[in-house]
Amino acid sequence: MALFEKKSVFRKFIDSITMAVYDNPELGPEFLDQLEESLVMADVGIDTSAKIIEELNKAINYKYITREREIKKELSRILEELMDKGERNLMKNEFPLVILMIGINGGGKTTTIAKLANMYIQQGKTVMLAAADTFRAAAAEQLELWGQRVGVEKVIRREEGADPTAVIYDAIQSAKANNVDVLICDTAGRLQNKTNLMKELEKMSRVITREWPEATRENLLVVDATSGKNAVNQAEEFNNIADITGIVLTKMDGTARGGITVTITDEFDMPIKFIGVGEKMSDLEPFNAHDFVEGIFDE
Repeated sequence: MALFEKKSVFRKFIDSITMAVYDNPELGPEFLDQLEESLVMADVGIDTSAKIIEELNKAINYKYITREREIKKELSRILEELMDKGERNLMKNEFPLVILMIGINGGGKTTTIAKLANMYIQQGKTVMLAAADTFRAAAAEQLELWGQRVGVEKVIRREEGADPTAVIYDAIQSAKANNVDVLICDTAGRLQNKTNLMKELEKMSRVITREWPEATRENLLVVDATSGKNAVNQAEEFNNIADITGIVLTKMDGTARGGITVTITDEFDMPIKFIGVGEKMSDLEPFNAHDFVEGIFDE
């Protein structure tokens, strides 16, 4: 992954392995405690860190590991196993496809929609956008602007404050009439009133199922990686509200908090579909656990 060619979001953690081995050449309890603390400092959750250390301890005992290089190899294996969700890490490749984009405002949801639209257009797919965030001021205008930039022919919208499900309904009818391959739907990003948000998302889902039953579905949660542990909290909150099929981690190029990647995939069994690594429309990379871990330990 291009993200790791110049910088590893786990750099301090990697350096701490060397220090821990140097301080504790016997690789005993003190070494494991020091390493676990380093994981937590890298924003890996406490439960996930404990799981990683437990697996590493087994490897040390059963494989007679004594060297720093071997420690890194075992950690690489453990992290990859935690984050690799197999085919669930991939976007569904059957069309027509409806993608509901979920996440709080300010997390990069709108720009991610544009990047996804650009990706599918580059693949030769026809794309339509639905501005179903009718709560935030100027959300529809912003989505239209991004749509124009990447070549989306149509953005379905209504006036501010309108029923978001009505926007979804209109978009589905238009997408079906125009044989659109991919319909990407923006949704409201507020968590203050979880009951209303849950009802909105459930209503949208029912309308999509009723009006376009043959369409393939993805519900993507967009999370700002720079928010650290708050990103994990958002994943938990939205997972309780909606049937999340995958995560998009944005702003991975501007954070040293890469541990949330491991935590989210482990604690909530959520596959990461993409990571955002820059401002350009091409800076949305499909997530691959092997490449991600290889980038961490590639020195």
